[in-house]
Parts: sequence; structure tokens; C-alpha cells
Amino acid sequence: MILELADIRIHPGQQAAFDEAIERGVRTVIAHARGFVGYQVFKGIESPERYLLQIRWESLENHTVDFRESAAFADWRAIVGPFFAGPPTVEHFSMAAGSV
Repeated sequence: MILELADIRIHPGQQAAFDEAIERGVRTVIAHARGFVGYQVFKGIESPERYLLQIRWESLENHTVDFRESAAFADWRAIVGPFFAGPPTVEHFSMAAGSV
């Protein structure tokens, strides 16, 4: 399993609308993508315009090829992209230790 971690900064004062948009985007678009396993969204306490989106994929290619190169990626960005204050930082991780 692969963990995608997206560090997202949004425009100030848009938290409530973004909360709805990110949940809707995952539920209606990403959750239907090949290899999607699950997700979590974390909101910043000290930095309320900062969000961490964690998406679990079966494989790296499920995210980088199957999803990112599909029309669904444009659908996702149409929902959440207008809130972005800048491009999100996205990285992928594999589990080194711990429990699932």
C-alpha cells in the first residue's frame, strides 16, 4: 500500500467551503478511482488555511498513472482547485513500520 500525502494551503476565510468541497471531491471522484483504499483529511490548528490530505492507494501507479492521467483528475481539480492558494506539495510514502 502507498500513502499519498498532499500538503494543501487554501485562501484565508474559505475553510467551511473547502471542508465541503474536499469531502465531496473525494466521495464523488477519488473514491471511484482504481486502487483507492481510503483517505483522511487533517486541518491545521495553528495554521487554519493548511490541510493535509492522506490517500491510501493499492499501488503508486494507481495514483500517478490511473488517476492523475485520467479525466477524473480534472474533475477533482475543478472541485478543489479554486480554493488553493498555491500548488499543493504531494509526496508518496511506503510503510516502514507500525500497524495498519
